[in-house]
Amino acid sequence: MPLPFPPFKPCPCGSGRSYGACCGPRHSGERPAETPEALMRSRYTAYALRDTGYVQRTWHPDTCPPDLDLEEDGTRYVGLTVHGAEGNEVTFTATLRAGGRTHRLRERSTFTRLDGAWVYVDGVEPGER
Repeated sequence: MPLPFPPFKPCPCGSGRSYGACCGPRHSGERPAETPEALMRSRYTAYALRDTGYVQRTWHPDTCPPDLDLEEDGTRYVGLTVHGAEGNEVTFTATLRAGGRTHRLRERSTFTRLDGAWVYVDGVEPGER
């Protein structure tokens, strides 16, 4: 079950907007992501709030793991930096805290349209492909 998050607080994705004006409406289904970057930000926030359902709904069915579980494992999502967005790709760094250590995940994600909505396909470390 996703963690509750107040709509007036700053969005975890780091956009500078409130959650209610940024990722909240995407998570509720009120407003779909208009761009790959918007989808990537909303997915980051969904990971931070442990919203497994949203992450699965926005993942291409051909590449989505069937056993995704974001329940409490001690990981905290503490920051997102978007380095660039071009076409259907977004490059970012997510900063995580787990086991008392800070980890940085840098990824170039690929997105595509499926039934009119953006979905995540896969990601690689920048420089691959």
